[in-house]
Amino acid sequence: MPGGLVALLDDVAVIAKVAAASIDDVGAAAAKAGSKAAGVVIDDAAVTPSYVTGFTPDRELPVIARIAKGSLINKLVFLLPGALLLSELLPAAITWLLLAGGLFLAYEGAEKVMEKLGGAKHGETLEDPITDPAAFEKARVSGAVRTDLILSAEIMAIALAEVADQTLVTRGVTLALVGIVITVVVYGVVALIVKMDDVGLNLTKRDSAGAQSLGRGLLLAMPRVLTLLSIVGTIAMLWVGGGIVLHSGEVLGVPGPAHLAHDAEHWLAAHGGVGGGVLGWLGYAGISAVVGLVLGSIIAFVLHKVLKVGAH
Repeated sequence: MPGGLVALLDDVAVIAKVAAASIDDVGAAAAKAGSKAAGVVIDDAAVTPSYVTGFTPDRELPVIARIAKGSLINKLVFLLPGALLLSELLPAAITWLLLAGGLFLAYEGAEKVMEKLGGAKHGETLEDPITDPAAFEKARVSGAVRTDLILSAEIMAIALAEVADQTLVTRGVTLALVGIVITVVVYGVVALIVKMDDVGLNLTKRDSAGAQSLGRGLLLAMPRVLTLLSIVGTIAMLWVGGGIVLHSGEVLGVPGPAHLAHDAEHWLAAHGGVGGGVLGWLGYAGISAVVGLVLGSIIAFVLHKVLKVGAH
């Protein structure tokens, strides 16, 4: 009996080690996949606050919660099963899907640059006078969830490409973990941004001079934070989109552009002294952003000027 108990405990220990290793694998895969999707995450955090403008303060957080719920449904109910099915039945399509996502990111980033330079705005807006608050809220939430579906599809495609060589279970758990964590982070940040002015206004009413000063600072910082977030989001879309296109080209047998970008990265790293690694990374990111801007501008020109899609 003691021998059997020892053997059982030994088996349990082995199973625990395997489980721990699996958890480590999933954690590492999720961290890697999540970091690759950083550009889309920043874009998501930059876009979403615009859908919460126009509401009374008591409705802002409930609206964000509804959008976050829709985002989770997008990722876990629609996109996750489709991504796993695709990775099992047609894994070669993952690279093409990733390339399409990269080109879409590049197009969105280039279009935002053109809009900032005075170009026409494209796509739907919700700036009409509010006559029915309930219908207005429903329209805003629906619009945000539709936009999130596109961004979530890009996130899942990027994450899937990073774990394509893992088992089906690891892929599924990793994608689910990435989807949940990114949703919590994005909409948590959005909630903080949206309520920053309310917090600042509340602090200005306190008796403490320090609290009042902090409150005024938050109120003044709010527009600048949104502007900075928009700029960073645009740069991130171009950098990530261009990088995805370069990497996809390598996989699909067109390695030249990616090799040139990597050569520039290595040269900057070798000649950058103490900060060579950072300089090299910035160089590659900058080249990727330029590639994204050029490709995105071409796509925007073809869509809006040639095919007349969204021209008005």
